[in-house]
Amino acid sequence: MKNLYREYLNKHLPPLYSQEHNPDPMVRAKFFTPWSNWTWYAIEFDGEDLMFGWVEGLENELGYFSLAELEQVRGPGGLEIEQDLYFRPVPLSLIKD
Repeated sequence: MKNLYREYLNKHLPPLYSQEHNPDPMVRAKFFTPWSNWTWYAIEFDGEDLMFGWVEGLENELGYFSLAELEQVRGPGGLEIEQDLYFRPVPLSLIKD
């Protein structure tokens, strides 16, 4: 992933813990693996590396994930995790349904 993603996240995602009392926070960024069904929906960002959001993989759950770790993952043929550039913010309840 590129620094462009970090700039986008800093500009568009609220800080960590700022949405913890919001029953239906906005999901503002989506990352996905083009080679599998793993998807990360970001709600908050610490401005450096750590994000909080909805993760769909082996289980579907809210949790923390690292931008640096997402950047290191490689799939078949060197594919990387991508940010969905066409994703528009939606309430978490729409993602979970």
